[in-house]
Amino acid sequence: MSDTTSAHTEPTNQASDASNGGHKDTMLIAYDGSVEAKRALEYAGRFLSTPRAYILTAWEPLQHQANRGVGASMAGAIYQPADNPEDGDPAHAEALQTCKEGVQIARENGFEAEPFLVESATTIWSAIVDAAEELHADVIVSGTRGLTGFKSLFQASVSDNVLRHSGKPVLIVPPLPDSK
Repeated sequence: MSDTTSAHTEPTNQASDASNGGHKDTMLIAYDGSVEAKRALEYAGRFLSTPRAYILTAWEPLQHQANRGVGASMAGAIYQPADNPEDGDPAHAEALQTCKEGVQIARENGFEAEPFLVESATTIWSAIVDAAEELHADVIVSGTRGLTGFKSLFQASVSDNVLRHSGKPVLIVPPLPDSK
């Protein structure tokens, strides 16, 4: 079952490559606007040769965020996916702006980039994995905060879960040593 409730910015051209069985190599780049995500995008542009990239920004509706604050036992009973999230949800507007920024950075790094915005009903990592399947991505690119020690015991890593659950190659770019 998919954990994403909607994809709002669909890919616009499904180009194919006859030399690869009708499939053009595709990259999915998870982008949340952070310094680490920007670094991962730049590394992908520098080291990976696939020119086609979808810039994925997963977002969580403001109502869902508020429900999570109430508590996990109550949130499932309260949360309903938005019928039209574009109508006034500040979280959607922020995610859309973040995704556009990621597309611009990807294009500056040599990619034929398209936005792909998804509403996440559960976890960000599952939204990324679902999108990679939907888009037939050959590789997933993600930055990471690089948490270690005590902090890492209490905060799940999105990139680690993508690596474990996607069944696809994943390029995880760590933060710079002084940015932790």
